Amino acid sequence: MIKKNNYNYTELIECAEGKMFGPGNAKLPSPPMLMFDKITNIDSISGKYKKGKINAELEIKPELWFFECHFKEDPVMPGCLGLDAMWQLVGFFLGWTGEPGKGRALGVNSVKFTGEVLKKNKKAVYEIDIKRILKKEGATVGLADGKLLADDKLIYEAENLKVGLFK
Repeated sequence: MIKKNNYNYTELIECAEGKMFGPGNAKLPSPPMLMFDKITNIDSISGKYKKGKINAELEIKPELWFFECHFKEDPVMPGCLGLDAMWQLVGFFLGWTGEPGKGRALGVNSVKFTGEVLKKNKKAVYEIDIKRILKKEGATVGLADGKLLADDKLIYEAENLKVGLFK
């Protein structure tokens, strides 16, 4: 893998197909569960805790699959999908750092909702600040805080997102 600081949609799909981090290692989910279109920045030294940061974007289109079913005649992006996107990004970060293993979301301490992502929005932005990476025999666990903004408005925040890579 060539370590870069940003990734386009085609590269994210390659990650979902297992072509980025190698067999048996971290993968992103495939569409429609892939919840961002591009990673705009990833590094291992910045962020609130100086342990790394990853930013990603999702172009909001009225035809996105979840608007049709959640909720009928009151379309809104499900909060769980934005939370899943944050877990996806923490897992990607772990794979990007070279850690081996298959990724799994392990939990979150708290999520605070202060708004909604609606059809009228143009762009969702995810901001993930890596807090720490713990290495145990056969596993690596990443802890991070995250935010989702829609058109620059804070929609929700998550504290202590926890993702593991397991050999």
